[in-house]
Amino acid sequence: MKILKKIGIVLFWLIIWQIIAIIIHNDILFAGPFQTITSLVKMSKDTIFFDSVLSSYLHIMAGILAGVLGGTLLGSLSYKYKILDEFLSPIVLMIKAVPVASFVVLVLIWIGNSNLSTVISALVVFPIVYTSVLTGLRSRATKLIEMAYVYRMPMFNQIRYIYIPLVLPVFKNAIALSVGMGFKSGVAAEVIGQPISSMGNGLYNAKIYLDTGELFAWTAVIVLVSWITEKVITLLLNVFCGKGAVNDN
Repeated sequence: MKILKKIGIVLFWLIIWQIIAIIIHNDILFAGPFQTITSLVKMSKDTIFFDSVLSSYLHIMAGILAGVLGGTLLGSLSYKYKILDEFLSPIVLMIKAVPVASFVVLVLIWIGNSNLSTVISALVVFPIVYTSVLTGLRSRATKLIEMAYVYRMPMFNQIRYIYIPLVLPVFKNAIALSVGMGFKSGVAAEVIGQPISSMGNGLYNAKIYLDTGELFAWTAVIVLVSWITEKVITLLLNVFCGKGAVNDN
């Protein structure tokens, strides 16, 4: 029943989309679902399309992974060493506040456009994960850590039975947000930087040629790839880390 309900909702919005396209009746201003699918099929016949999707995906995922690892490591260390958090807090606030476009221009000046989406994705993801890990540990870990210290629990067991279950709920939410933001910022950086064979380059070309159907098709591909990646990562976290969280009350 849930699957049928979701399919029904999707069909409802597809119909609304098509109705709006019929009302506007201008393919340049607004493409309907049929035009979008037609453009997607046409794009998929060109090998450049798959090269672009794969290249962007690998670069953006490398950035997301770097941001997740950096945020997790430094967030954990900042919980343990408050002085580190004091030094990193201004940097994290700056990364959050500075517009992505400013970072894009700066990275273009420093390293060019070949790894632009990787760097930008990492910069966007890092503060999300860092803040989530630090908040998760601070909010609930005190009593459990004290108990582990009193009973001389080995660090490996502390990480496995205390830290991971405590952080996992907020970490999953951070990952879900990070994947979406990573792809959005990475592709936006590609649109500005114009690396060859990238999804951002495809979006830019669609804009240049006023091909709204192709623009929507590229957007659908980006959303789909991001959504699948998020679901796969969440599934892997559930399988290898479990679903529960420790309660310290």
